[in-house]
Amino acid sequence: MREKIEYSLVKLFLWLAKIAPRSFIYAMMKGLTLLVYRLDKKRRNLTIQNLTMAFPEKTSEEILALSKEVYTQLSITIAEILLMFTGQFNIDKAIKNQEEAKKKLQNIAQNSPHGVIVMTAHFSNWELAAHFLAKSGLPMLAIGRKGNNKLIDTNITTPFREKYGNDAVSKKKAMLVMIKRLKNAGNVGLLIDQKAGNLNSVKVDFFGQPAETTLSIASLKLKFDSLVVPIFIARQSDGLYEMIINEPLDYVADEIEDKEKKLEAMTLKYNQAIEEVIRKYPSQWFWMHNRWRI
Repeated sequence: MREKIEYSLVKLFLWLAKIAPRSFIYAMMKGLTLLVYRLDKKRRNLTIQNLTMAFPEKTSEEILALSKEVYTQLSITIAEILLMFTGQFNIDKAIKNQEEAKKKLQNIAQNSPHGVIVMTAHFSNWELAAHFLAKSGLPMLAIGRKGNNKLIDTNITTPFREKYGNDAVSKKKAMLVMIKRLKNAGNVGLLIDQKAGNLNSVKVDFFGQPAETTLSIASLKLKFDSLVVPIFIARQSDGLYEMIINEPLDYVADEIEDKEKKLEAMTLKYNQAIEEVIRKYPSQWFWMHNRWRI
């Protein structure tokens, strides 16, 4: 019964979002996220603690202002995902460098005989990035956490993520499906910026502190020699986006013989690529997550 009620409420909310003015959606989401910032002390303090640890050079006043901006940026992401759900958001027009990005993606797709592993993070509007990649000739097998509500997951979330040709699969089934996809020179998308379990993971540096990180990308790179391409989408001051498509990470730690140490060294490189873009746009990462198990 609870599952059906939640599903009905989400459908009602999406219907309201469809008929409401865009400006109202943005304002409502900003108000709600800042209300959560004020009321959810535990999550707010975790955000501030994470930012203080990552940016020791900033004053407490700067950290406090940045923590509020993190929630504001998240509100924009949520609003835009709602607008994408309801068909009120033009994906192509939102990308400032879309032509350049499409050419880069086409080149990647044409020069990847062993498949592509898109490495990204919960940064800015990551759902927009996934949709744009699929529309631009790089559809992926997208790995994500299975939702708690099966009705919402099956009828809303999954169809949304698969709208332009991506395939969504839960983490529990991920490895075998990824192996099959890469064997057929397909594409896989992985967000590796959240805390991993002890299985198939290692603690490597992230913002100066050890963070449990999945070894999946490094393992797949060694096994299939797929292209590992760091791709992010960054919101600019005018509200539009820049697609950041970095050069493939070819590093396979040839200088290290021990396989476990080799995988660890490769995974460190992946964390460094994520950290680099977050440092450039610090308010656009999901800092309220307990990444370092504080």
